[in-house]
Parts: sequence; structure tokens; C-alpha cells
Amino acid sequence: TATIVLISILQKIVKVKEERIWFAGLIIIAANAGGAWSPIGDVTTTMLWIGNKVSILKLVEYLFIPSLLCMAAPTLIASFMPAFRGEIEFDDNEEDKPKSKFSGKMLFIGLGAIIFVPIFKTITHLPPYVGMMLSLGVVATFAEIFSRRKFSLTDFNTLEESNQHATHGPVHHSLSKIEMPSILFFLGILMAVAALESLGILFNFASTLKQTVPMLGSELHGEGVSDLVVMLLGVGSAVIDNVPLVAASLGMFTEPLDNELWHFIAFSAGTGGSMLIIGSAAGVVAMGMEKIDFFWYLKNIAWLAFIGFAVGSSAFMVTRTLF
Repeated sequence: TATIVLISILQKIVKVKEERIWFAGLIIIAANAGGAWSPIGDVTTTMLWIGNKVSILKLVEYLFIPSLLCMAAPTLIASFMPAFRGEIEFDDNEEDKPKSKFSGKMLFIGLGAIIFVPIFKTITHLPPYVGMMLSLGVVATFAEIFSRRKFSLTDFNTLEESNQHATHGPVHHSLSKIEMPSILFFLGILMAVAALESLGILFNFASTLKQTVPMLGSELHGEGVSDLVVMLLGVGSAVIDNVPLVAASLGMFTEPLDNELWHFIAFSAGTGGSMLIIGSAAGVVAMGMEKIDFFWYLKNIAWLAFIGFAVGSSAFMVTRTLF
């Protein structure tokens, strides 16, 4: 979501595509780093939060500084590159499209509804999806009130595309654009991982990793999972989607709530995907919006993302001793 919003703003500011894709690359890194320290900022952290592996306060304590450095280090290096030097030319004659007077209110209502979800779970101890559905209901109610448009629940397929939004309410129009293939994709992944877990394959694989992968010496405990395993998981999330990797880790490891392993997994899986443009949802969205070439990203942005990942991982190894 953050990537869509920021690139949409970027398209209005930077008109030359060859210049804009450089900024889009940094947006991908920043979006993934920013989502790592919040329970609702990224799918992987949400999975760990729902799985009762991390708590909100500890997640912020452990990952805020590493995530900040993961974003700041590539940005600082990029500021010295020629692509980010010079001034941006603005077109003063460009006319802005008319805005709804309720757009600002809907923005704050939507953001408030999202922030409400972890508060709701903390107070009621109900599953997070209950709070999200409640938030959706509130946002939908205000959207219908502010739209001031009469609508009917007629057959959506009988209307022309241009008249669909005018006839139906904004929420009905938005829900009609849900991508079911994406939902089925995640459902299939989670079912496959659950099958491997039920057969004991994931647990046996975790035991093999503990016995064969050497310790780096930075671990807090002499026994347990090596930091190298978690970092390899982060690198792997750039090739394989981070959702199945985190889902597999939930079945492989049995560490208790707020163990530093879970927080390191949240950071590695969340930020490691920035090293390839296909490694994260933010990268895929940016690639679709800006038509970014895979090899261009690999050549120009991937090394910046790797530096950010390495700096953030090092910062986590240092800061986790403080909490």
C-alpha cells in the first residue's frame, strides 16, 4: 500500500521515467524496512504476531533501530550517486484533478482504523481479523455517507464499466476488484506448509539445520538456531516469497514468545526481499507500475538493498543484547 501511494505521488513529481525508477528502487527498500518493525506493517510480521510468536512492544523495541538503519544506509549512499543529484523540474501549468472535500477525512479514518487493530487485540484478546473486519465496517460506513450516492444491489455484470461505480457504492466497487488469485495463492502456500508440518518434515529439517550450520558467535545462547540460518532465510526470501518461508519457520522452530529468533526472522524475511525486485510485494507492485526491468534493478539497486540488510542485521545483533 505504501509503495502504491508513494509511487503515485512520485509520478506527479518526477516526470522522466529514467530518473523516477531510481527513486522507486529506494521506495521498495524503505517500504520493506518500514513494515518489519510493525505487527501490521508486513505480512510476515503479521503472521508471527497472529501466531503468538512476537508481541507488539517487543517487536518495536527489537526492530525499530535495525529497520531504520536498513533504510537509512542505502539512502545515504544513494545520495552521493549521480542519479540523485541535481534539481527536479516542475510543470507549473499542469492542472490538478478536482478532489473530494472528504478525501482528507477518509485518509485519517482509514489510518486510524488500521492503527486500531493492534489496540483492539491487546484489549479484547480476540484474533486480529476481528478488529480488521470491524475497522472495515467503520470505513465502509463513512465511505457510503460521504459518497452521497444512491446505489442498488443489482446485477453487477449487467452494467457497463463506466456506470458501475456511479450505480454502486464505493465499498461495493472496491470489493469487486479483490484479486482472488492472490488470496488462493496464500491459502495454497499455508495449506502446503501445514501438510509438511503435520508430517514432521519441517521439524526434522530444523533439527538438521541446528546440527549442521555453524554458529557465528553473535548468538545470545550457545544452543539454538544460528544467526547464519536466519540471514540465509532473509536472502532466500528475495528468491522465494517471504510468506512460505515464515510459515515454514513457524513449523520448524519451537522457541517461546518474544524469543530473539522470531524478531530476527521478522527482520530478515521482511527486508531481505528487497534484494530482488520479485522478492517482495512492494517490488512486484513497483515493477508493474513503473515497468522496471529485472536486470536493471539487480544491477543498480540490489547492492544497496544488500548493504541495508547487512547493516540492519548487524544492528539487530548489537541491540538485542539491550532488551
